[in-house]
Amino acid sequence: MEPVTLTASRGRVALRMTCVAMGRDLAVSLAGGDREHIGAVALGLPRPKGDGATTSVLAVLGHREDDLARSLATRLASRLGVTVCVACGIHVDGISREELAAVLELSAELADRLVSQVEG
Repeated sequence: MEPVTLTASRGRVALRMTCVAMGRDLAVSLAGGDREHIGAVALGLPRPKGDGATTSVLAVLGHREDDLARSLATRLASRLGVTVCVACGIHVDGISREELAAVLELSAELADRLVSQVEG
């Protein structure tokens, strides 16, 4: 599989998801906002018989991407049945509640689009 880059935006929130195959497994980054960085990394391992995924997370002190990284790694590993590493780093200066909700919604949309591309 060739590397895949997907983008989505809403107002000031612009995200980029990049996926690189590593054998059967996937390395995924989700970055965006005013300053891209690595705030958290999650490793999702699919459970046998398609029963979800087990996910571990490492987060940089003071960053809040851990729940997002966990959610994406779990979602992708569960749906694709492969090990998935997700690195997230999104910073939007003065983010509002609505913009934070947009980050979560756009991230889920990008994950669904990635699944469609990988499966297709």
